[in-house]
Amino acid sequence: MSLPLVSVVIPLYNDARTLPACLAAVAAQTYPNLEIVVVDDASTDGSAEVAERHPCRLVRQERNAGPAETRNRGALEARGEILFFLDADVGLSPTSVARAVEQLAADPAVGSVCGITDKYPLLPTTWVGDYRILQSYYWRISSEGTVTPWFSALAAIRRSLFLEAGGLNPALRQTEEIDFGVRLSAGHRIELSAEVVGRHNDEEQLSGLVRKLFRRARLRVPLYVDHRGFMRGFETRERAFAALAAAGAVASLPLALLSAWTLLPTALLAAGAVLADRGFHAFLVDERGVRTAVGYTALHFLAGAAVAAGAAVGAGQWLCSRRFRLLYRQRPLSAHSPTV
Repeated sequence: MSLPLVSVVIPLYNDARTLPACLAAVAAQTYPNLEIVVVDDASTDGSAEVAERHPCRLVRQERNAGPAETRNRGALEARGEILFFLDADVGLSPTSVARAVEQLAADPAVGSVCGITDKYPLLPTTWVGDYRILQSYYWRISSEGTVTPWFSALAAIRRSLFLEAGGLNPALRQTEEIDFGVRLSAGHRIELSAEVVGRHNDEEQLSGLVRKLFRRARLRVPLYVDHRGFMRGFETRERAFAALAAAGAVASLPLALLSAWTLLPTALLAAGAVLADRGFHAFLVDERGVRTAVGYTALHFLAGAAVAAGAAVGAGQWLCSRRFRLLYRQRPLSAHSPTV
């Protein structure tokens, strides 16, 4: 019985630093029947030229259209029965593609198999990047199994199903994969598997991380309202409470410096945030030691504050803007439709 062709689709935008390691890891896969499709989204750092030096099929987009349209283009260009979407800053473990194909074949009810990013970076990173990598790893490994979100950084799906589901919404940026996961999981299971794993690099500067978390939280509000609650896996009530408590602790910190009395509410909020997400904080201590864990806890508080602030702004925008309320109910016709 012949093995199905797998198309590894790599969207590319200014990833010249990590792309060589990403492509080398794909070339080292144990799965023998695959092609590599790299779609360059009008990079300006020479990423396309880097791709040309490796054995892959390079597709160039004339103008920057965003990650959703770039992945959709890769799906259309692919020849494989199975698509394996892979971010250009992820280096797969050698057996990841093979394990994903096995899991898809084992159960027809499984629509997609998503992988977990490792707790170590692909390339040397900053302390902010290391925190973010640990946080991403822990939240995913603790959510292993059936989930609602779809993680396009490393995800296998039958090409026919991806196209049948309508692909990714090109009008969305930062939330297009969550939207796709909600639509896909309505009729098919999405499995998050630790057997599909890759090292990656994430946001390395605090300002960039805070902006990303704020924007994602803001844009997810209409989706949560439509979905009537948190999505299965990854996002939990305890983590939502931890984010709110962290936001309260950060917001009240200036007042806490005035006196011992005003310090008490801040301390209680901080303690509540740690207790609500205590598994993650224990994981930080185990992986990096107490001193580093304390510093990463402060980063985690800032991240929680950014999420809570984004959700608050999104709630206000949802109340005031009909267009924002309908963000996930309308499918745009063009990759260059207006974004929010």
